[in-house]
Amino acid sequence: MTSPDFSALIAGLDLETKVRLLTGATSFTLHGEDSIGLAPMAFSDGPTGVRGLKFTGGDHVALFPNATLLAGAWSEETAREVGELLAEEAERQQIHVVLGPTINLHRSALGGRLFEAYSEDPLLTGRLAAAYVQGLQGKGIGACLKHLVANESETLRNYMNSVVAEDVLREVYLLPFEIAVEESRPWSIMAAYNDVNGVAATEQDHVNNQVVKGEWGWDGLLMSDWFATKTSAPAALGGLDLVMPGPDGPWGEALVADVRSGAVDESVVDEHVQRLLLLAQRVGALGDVHRSWPTDSLAADAPERRAQLRRLATDGMVVLRNEGGVLPLAASGSVALVGRHGVDTVCMGGGSAQVNPPHQVSIADGLRAQLGELLTVVDGVEVRQSPLPAPVGTITDPETGAPGMRVEHVDADGVVMLAEHVDGAEVTTGWDDTLPRPTERLRLSARLSSAGPVRLGVKGAGSWRVGVDGTQIGQADLVPTGADPGEAMFKPPVWTADVEAPAGALVEAELTIVRSEPQPGPDGKLSTLSQILASGMGNKTLVVAPVPSPLEDTLAAVTAVARASDTAVVVVGLTPEQETEGSDKSTLALPGEQDAMVRAVAAAARRTVVVVNASTPVLMPWADEVDAILVVGLPGQEGGDAVADALLGVREPAGRLVTTWPAADAAAPAWEVEPTDLQLDYTDGSFVGYRGWFAGRADPPAYWLGAGEGYGTWEYAAASLGDVASDGSATVSVTVRNTGARDSRELVQVYLQPSEADQPVRLVGWTSVEVAAGSSATVQVATDARLWRRWDTAADRWASLAAGGELLVARGLGDIRHRLPLA
Repeated sequence: MTSPDFSALIAGLDLETKVRLLTGATSFTLHGEDSIGLAPMAFSDGPTGVRGLKFTGGDHVALFPNATLLAGAWSEETAREVGELLAEEAERQQIHVVLGPTINLHRSALGGRLFEAYSEDPLLTGRLAAAYVQGLQGKGIGACLKHLVANESETLRNYMNSVVAEDVLREVYLLPFEIAVEESRPWSIMAAYNDVNGVAATEQDHVNNQVVKGEWGWDGLLMSDWFATKTSAPAALGGLDLVMPGPDGPWGEALVADVRSGAVDESVVDEHVQRLLLLAQRVGALGDVHRSWPTDSLAADAPERRAQLRRLATDGMVVLRNEGGVLPLAASGSVALVGRHGVDTVCMGGGSAQVNPPHQVSIADGLRAQLGELLTVVDGVEVRQSPLPAPVGTITDPETGAPGMRVEHVDADGVVMLAEHVDGAEVTTGWDDTLPRPTERLRLSARLSSAGPVRLGVKGAGSWRVGVDGTQIGQADLVPTGADPGEAMFKPPVWTADVEAPAGALVEAELTIVRSEPQPGPDGKLSTLSQILASGMGNKTLVVAPVPSPLEDTLAAVTAVARASDTAVVVVGLTPEQETEGSDKSTLALPGEQDAMVRAVAAAARRTVVVVNASTPVLMPWADEVDAILVVGLPGQEGGDAVADALLGVREPAGRLVTTWPAADAAAPAWEVEPTDLQLDYTDGSFVGYRGWFAGRADPPAYWLGAGEGYGTWEYAAASLGDVASDGSATVSVTVRNTGARDSRELVQVYLQPSEADQPVRLVGWTSVEVAAGSSATVQVATDARLWRRWDTAADRWASLAAGGELLVARGLGDIRHRLPLA
């Protein structure tokens, strides 16, 4: 195919048209331009599935295991396959660019959005990201690395300033981006919300122009995060190519005026447009013939897709404890499944990573399918501070009888602009809709599927009135808390009341949108996002939930069931209140009384297995009191079946941790996520995560990065160092023996401990190998040359590490098997 002459195409456009192309047309689409053969392009969020063009609702799409769970396989082949599957999901929905992968690091375990990102280690993150991009773009769908850069927490993300030394920025936080750019040439990158060393990420001439586009020679398109762009000329000059979303934003007439005044040279605009046209060419949206979309794509619930997602989820699960070989469970013994997360398994995190899956298999459903009558299920303690939207099956549309609710959008004159059925219990106002006028009132209605005491309520900013069968049960004026406007979307305020209601009762909730004057943020600036949220944009939800039982009754019930079974499987975890975009955690402790539940079961049961339904570290003060611990992350739509496969040994959960787990709150090299005076200092420097722990900068962790048992036991018989290359890198030969009774997969890790005191230990290579029970295998682990260097700030260039040090062959740094000195 002949490449178009971008310069000629751009020369045929006037300034206003060029600038128009550089802001989105809608929430997730770009403008086309017929005169140059440019078709509109469609973007979609994509960390755990390709959601499509609707922020809530929309078509059913596949819900993938979350990023940390997929990364737990430590497999570039897995990451590449995930990219390929996401490309198929994108093609089915005619999406040109998937907004992923997220490759920020797990600097502090409190980060609310860590579930979207791979790891605390830059090499592991970068290599997995590169493979993901290769899989996605190999099928003609654009990838988008995000978020550039130093965006490791959510608190006040629109206003805070990440302060990072240049050597740390280069060696740690830019490194995953560098690896992915070098190995996979991603077609787009997303600039973060935060400032970096006093300059907005969307205006970062140093990072965007000098490093990424200059030193790395990257030719892709740099887009803003949604509503992140704060200025016209500084952003245009700072390397930003595209403002999202649209159609409004800080460019438009302002950028045209900047060019007319000479503040921005028109050649800068032309370069942004050229990068946009190159992206369009790559995804098949430029030229006489645009890409054709397949008509035979797999449905999200097709048997083949379900099998793929089930396998991917199990492969990343991590066995942290297995005393006496309790796992895998015997298929002949009785099992008690205990806990809210077992009955209502959390399969995805909150925020823009959420999708609308065709189903979500609970652990109870997965185990029941394989154990049948051997399984007894009992609910556990309450785990949420704020109740869920009405679950599927609890409400029906009063007009159609279908599961879900009826929604009416009403304008200022009382005209119903849209009356529709919604499958779930959540709707968004002021965002990605096609209504002719703004919604002023919103009416939600549904019938209850069963009778009994029930907790009814609503979520979302505005003035609410709630009734049952025509009788008002309450009203509330709900206002978001916190300074970050993103909370209106991702952590909306809630009101509830406990009532007795018969089956078929009609629940009606009416919301009056409260519009206000936009308020400056903590930085004193009036952001685009603040202006839009002041107009009433946000998620609105109907709540229908059971009334929680007293704690003592719950503990008595779970203890009785555990005592009567051969094995008790207790499922604990976090919820989208903790693992979400828009806010961070304040503790690693499990929410509610889950610790008390585990201890009660462990004291009563013959054998206790704990399943951790969370993607990020949690505190486990009862770890030594239970027989086994299996970490299953946020396992996606097939999660329950995947967990059952792991517990019963249908497929080995041979994953390894991608983040070091602290033993206590604050016992970590980096902890704080809340900025002081809007500034967050990266005081741990390049000693992020396991690097800082190994250097003694915090009390020993509970579990190291790379830890995991699988279902084998391993002897490391020998390790030797091959020739060291001119760049300092080397290959290590390691012989491992599976001394267990089951075939298993082992992950051999190699770390470099430099001789320089100011340089931390770092992961430099790994490889996995499957070995039959009683057999041995020898593997070669190539170390990555990019980890054998340091940034010389004074000289403003890379320099080789000093000679000496040693290589550590390990199963995580808490289990070092060989030390190989370097000359």
